[in-house]
Amino acid sequence: MHEVDVIIVGSGLSALIAAQSLCKHKKVMVLTKGHQTDNNSILAQGGVAVAISKNDHWLEHLRDTIEAGAYHCNESVAKKLVQLGPLFIKKLIDSGMTFDRQSSGELMLGQEGAHRKRRIIHAGGDATGRELMTFLQRLIMQDVHIVEHQTVQELLIENGRCVGVLSCDAQGKVMPFYAQHVILATGGCGDLYRYTSNSSVATGDGLAAAYRAGARLTDVEFIQFHPTLLHSGDKVAGLVSEAVRGEGAILVNERNEPIMEGVHLLKDLAPRDVVARAIFERIQHGEKVFLAIDDINQFEQRFPTVTSLCEKAHVDLTMKRIPVVPGAHFLMGGIEVNENGETSIPRLYAIGEVACTGVHGANRLASNSLLECIVFGQLVAEAVLSKQDYAQTRRATYEFNASCSLSFPTKSMIQQQMTKKAGIIRTEETLKQLIEQFGEELDRLSSHAFSYTNEQLTIVNMLTVGKLIGEAALERKESRGAHFRLDYPFQCNEQWGYKRIIKQIQNPKVQQFSSVMGR
Repeated sequence: MHEVDVIIVGSGLSALIAAQSLCKHKKVMVLTKGHQTDNNSILAQGGVAVAISKNDHWLEHLRDTIEAGAYHCNESVAKKLVQLGPLFIKKLIDSGMTFDRQSSGELMLGQEGAHRKRRIIHAGGDATGRELMTFLQRLIMQDVHIVEHQTVQELLIENGRCVGVLSCDAQGKVMPFYAQHVILATGGCGDLYRYTSNSSVATGDGLAAAYRAGARLTDVEFIQFHPTLLHSGDKVAGLVSEAVRGEGAILVNERNEPIMEGVHLLKDLAPRDVVARAIFERIQHGEKVFLAIDDINQFEQRFPTVTSLCEKAHVDLTMKRIPVVPGAHFLMGGIEVNENGETSIPRLYAIGEVACTGVHGANRLASNSLLECIVFGQLVAEAVLSKQDYAQTRRATYEFNASCSLSFPTKSMIQQQMTKKAGIIRTEETLKQLIEQFGEELDRLSSHAFSYTNEQLTIVNMLTVGKLIGEAALERKESRGAHFRLDYPFQCNEQWGYKRIIKQIQNPKVQQFSSVMGR
């Protein structure tokens, strides 16, 4: 039997920040679905948004966050994010993390979409995520037990609180892991879509497990589609950071006509949902869209990661045109948590993209995601350390090999249906079709719950989260931020003020799942 103080599910930036803050005080175990480097954090290019310049202020960062979030943000929590950001970044720097600096020694500051100030700090040019992850992995390697190739199948609930997880290894062996505290840091669900910037492990596993355990989910209809994924041979070959547009690149069609002229006051640096829809509409009309990088000096030196992606995809940068397409990038909603990362289930926490603190509203401001991981990873750790241990009870034993002989839909089919029916533009008709289709599949497979192989569980999780996204998108009869309904096309504006509409989702069959698990 495996028992520790804290289990963290996931190995991205928020997981490592929490682990680093906890490991000197608690016995911490990290369970990760693949290799510890299989996550979205390590792919993050742009950097960390933080009001650290003497010419900037957290109030301005807050304003940009709320405006990009289409006035759907939880203002008090967003305020905490931008206020604590500079403090926690300084702590990272003091502990040895190096960010790119000018020859004068001052931090280099980039600019991205919907930011009115240059406030993006970065490392390794456009390799900020990789640099942060490498640094933190080095810090925790002696104190944190990382177990790779463990797919969490279910959360274990006893007496109304989370006491551990049921996990399946690469050989199909299922076993329990127990802890005083369980932190979900499993990332989002970008791989539900055909085009995505996400790692292939981002299939909504944490969302599905939390839903089955009875935790509340909210705002899952808000999926951000990044405007500029590198497009080569009808496939996505990686992300082209928004920082490229921040340094002067513009979006053009095949006739070199700027496509953002007259679309938004900020043109190519408009909020991501605006830019993504503009590109999507051009592509729908048979046009191709490119990033024109003519005005960026020494592109290869400033953006080595993008340069490498282009070279691997056989995109000739001497032509100064990078072919792009929008794709699923970030989930603004998720497991509902308070400002300390606590979910509706005691002793269960969520941080990073799997969580919904409300800081991103309906559309995340560029480079606020890494800041969220850093700030709320620390706050979750503080919440865990503030709690007393509870008396342990006699543990149930689970040990069996996962197997199921039913036929399952393919991942590709799910991705195609999500892209077509719950993608950048949605309608009542397409959403109802998606909900019915995925619901029928889940009903067919539900009698075999808890005996899935890891591959089969991935499909079940994708169907579950896809259906929840469809249901939430159908209920939100408005267009707001990244959620665009063709049948309700009006977008909110500043006159609406700070307005937060929360769609809480809770599984009506929680007791059924609990009884099946013997809890």
